Amino acid sequence: MKIETDSLQSFIDTQSIWQTLEKAAQPDQLLVRETLAKASEQKGLSLFDAAVLLENQNVELDAEIFSMARQVKQAIYGNRVVLFAPLYISNECGNQCTYCAFSTLNSELKRKTLTAEEIRREVEVLENSGQKRLLLVYGEHPRLDARWIADTVATVYDTLSDKSGSIRRVNVNCAPLDVEGFSLLHEAQIGTYQCFQETYHESTYKQLHLKGNKTNFLWRLHAMHRAQEAGIDDVGIGALFGLYDHRFELLAMLAHAQELEEKWGAGPHTISFPRLEPAQGAEISVAPPYGISDYTFKKIVAITRLAAPYTGLIMSTRESAELRNELLQLGISQLSAASRTYPGAYSDPTWDRPDSQQFCIEDHRSLDEVVFELVQQGLMPSWCTACYRKNRTGEHFMNMAKEGFIKNFCHPNAVLTFNEYLNDYASAKTVAVGKEHIASQLETGSEQIKDHFGKLLIRMDSGERDLYL
Repeated sequence: MKIETDSLQSFIDTQSIWQTLEKAAQPDQLLVRETLAKASEQKGLSLFDAAVLLENQNVELDAEIFSMARQVKQAIYGNRVVLFAPLYISNECGNQCTYCAFSTLNSELKRKTLTAEEIRREVEVLENSGQKRLLLVYGEHPRLDARWIADTVATVYDTLSDKSGSIRRVNVNCAPLDVEGFSLLHEAQIGTYQCFQETYHESTYKQLHLKGNKTNFLWRLHAMHRAQEAGIDDVGIGALFGLYDHRFELLAMLAHAQELEEKWGAGPHTISFPRLEPAQGAEISVAPPYGISDYTFKKIVAITRLAAPYTGLIMSTRESAELRNELLQLGISQLSAASRTYPGAYSDPTWDRPDSQQFCIEDHRSLDEVVFELVQQGLMPSWCTACYRKNRTGEHFMNMAKEGFIKNFCHPNAVLTFNEYLNDYASAKTVAVGKEHIASQLETGSEQIKDHFGKLLIRMDSGERDLYL
């Protein structure tokens, strides 16, 4: 793989971001409310608009920001929450990152790369728990090339469960590749390519990454451009909050989203919000240099929902169950559930071992427990993958989403996937509340919708699977 950055330039204008924050400092109430009125139109926000909301120090106006985020999320996504699980394929890595347990600096970590048979075993465990969407995670080791990654994706897709078939959506989080490498992943039919910049502040980035390909800030920054060029039109970005000033990171991340929108007609399919957690062998993660409170974290998520209303927002099990439940109300639309963060963990009965994990997990609930609590909150668990298999991705998906497509198609498909989960995997108590929840959802639709889905549900209850619009 060739890494050539001579022709690359950063689209993150550090000076401009600081000037924007300075201009937005101590905004008056009228400006904040004008910005919220703009957010209510569900057309996104400028960097200055986001800075105004971020710099607001009035607690009562913050409450209005949170309220508007709830309104926008409800209007676009309804009560749907997409669920997935990460599957760690390898923790071997050639980088020295001062905040990560996978770093070559960590000599205590037990290194492992799964074989094809071990991958199948992990996938079978995940399938038999009800998971249908996986994020494959790879350490950034030079020998783990694109062809090998594509082969592991094929292994996942080819592994069948005893109940309702195979994994239906495989997303990938791996080292940035060249266009040729991304083309191999596209041919392997991956869903979203996910890669986090970690920090968008270039000088800080250089201080934190000491060795390996990851030292190249511009190569990583332009990863999504190369993925798009290779045909992967669903990409996921994120920043690791705690490494640098959260205000800068949020505006830079939104600038990244705008860059993708301008260049490729659609911004990122997803944005993630990992927050620095303690990791073995990484002193910086124990005392984050720019730690943020839960309150500030909630504000970051709410502002992102207003700035990028049609983008999927992801929250991992780094955060507690209680905080994740709150964040669902403020903009999060996708949750990882029952995560385990090292290779082979799902088939390991002693999986909760700090000598192998990438970071500490705060939410230890099982998938069934997560599903049960979502229903208790009136939310609709979803494993829908219809859009990806119908080629409704990238700019095509975003255009339809802005026309109300998500509400009209994704919610009914979510109901169908939830019913499938209840029939094949759920505990008795989850089945009880879940079936009642589905019935209440059908009661709110038109007579035509209730009749159509009533027939699909009967077909599913009779044994058919994978039904979707």
